[in-house]
Amino acid sequence: MKAVILPAHKQGYRIEEVPDPKPGKDEAIIKVNKAALCYRDLLQIKGFYPRSKYPLILGHEVVGTVEEVGEDVKDFKKGDRVTSMLFVPDWSCEYCKSGEEVYCKNRVVYAQELDGFFAEKAKVKASSLVKVPESVSDEGAVIVPCVAAMVYRGLKKAGIKKGEIVLVTGASGGVGIHAIQVAKALGAKVIGVTSGESKAKIVSKYADYVIVGEKFSEEAKKIGDVSIVIENVGPYTLEESMKSLRSGGKIIQIGNLDPSVTFNLRLGYIILKDISLMGHIGANKNDIIKTLNLVKEGKIKPVIGSEVSLENFGKALDLLNDSKNRYGKILISNSF
Repeated sequence: MKAVILPAHKQGYRIEEVPDPKPGKDEAIIKVNKAALCYRDLLQIKGFYPRSKYPLILGHEVVGTVEEVGEDVKDFKKGDRVTSMLFVPDWSCEYCKSGEEVYCKNRVVYAQELDGFFAEKAKVKASSLVKVPESVSDEGAVIVPCVAAMVYRGLKKAGIKKGEIVLVTGASGGVGIHAIQVAKALGAKVIGVTSGESKAKIVSKYADYVIVGEKFSEEAKKIGDVSIVIENVGPYTLEESMKSLRSGGKIIQIGNLDPSVTFNLRLGYIILKDISLMGHIGANKNDIIKTLNLVKEGKIKPVIGSEVSLENFGKALDLLNDSKNRYGKILISNSF
């Protein structure tokens, strides 16, 4: 089968023919219907995840169809359509037992310690799989584990209340455009902040209000008291995000588009405004199940900016780097 391989740390990627995977006792082999490109994939190619095992199949967002299961797998069968958590927990530690497996100290991560999903087929631990409801499209399923469910958990962690105002930076991107919809599904009014008029037209289809430009805090405050910011950009917008918040507001920090860029955090400002800055990543299995149901109910709709074949993976990276024109998720498909 074909796969996108990282041969070694900071050695780029190759598209290669590799042997088809075989399932272990607790594993399933899935035909990859669609995978999604994430900014994390680009950072990994650049070498920001040095502890990854190599060689490695890249990609951590997937929807597929089960082709084969190991002898101990009872909950899945050939023909089931599935997505996967981004990692495999041990399911036995204190965090897993409390329903917070995202904090599992012994978890192993797809496309880091385990091969990922930019391939024609993938080997997946059955314990990380989630069945996709019949009425949810492949596009609707693939955006859930890494994006919609992750945002869902973050907003729940932040204690979102119906009627509150949520501001989303990077609102036209793969995370932002779906974060808007998750927040609205949970009863919020949403301000989408984006960088250009063409992107604003897309954002306006989903957000209640749209602000264009790098300086957005004053306009946001005119709209109302912002309780939560979903921060998808990082140091370039974080100061404006803090200024946008009401006293006692919360920032869910998701984006970090350039990990080498630092930010001078004004602690006095955070203290005097009683702001909570919450780092956030990942979702639990139950979050994925609940968010898939929101997709099923039509409250979250996938926004796909581009779709390319596995063989044209380089084009997908070019699209990801095209910040002026990029919007929504970029998918990698085996169906061309």
